[in-house]
Amino acid sequence: MQIIIKGNLTMPQLRQAFYEKLMELEEEFGVAHLKGATLYVNPTNEFGEDVILRNKFGQPVHKLFSHGPYRSCAEELKI
Repeated sequence: MQIIIKGNLTMPQLRQAFYEKLMELEEEFGVAHLKGATLYVNPTNEFGEDVILRNKFGQPVHKLFSHGPYRSCAEELKI
């Protein structure tokens, strides 16, 4: 399943568009669980020119990994 969001967007606009598509999956198609997701983004500056993301050492960053949202201790201990 692909979700395609086109256009030059600010981060808040992309976040909202992505949220709306996830809500559509949930409400209109009844999707309740996912195995995971890969989101490809094309960072640009305000002029639409590609930018290279770099870490604090100046090395290019191509991937960010997540193991899901932060879980509080209460969630972990089922309190």
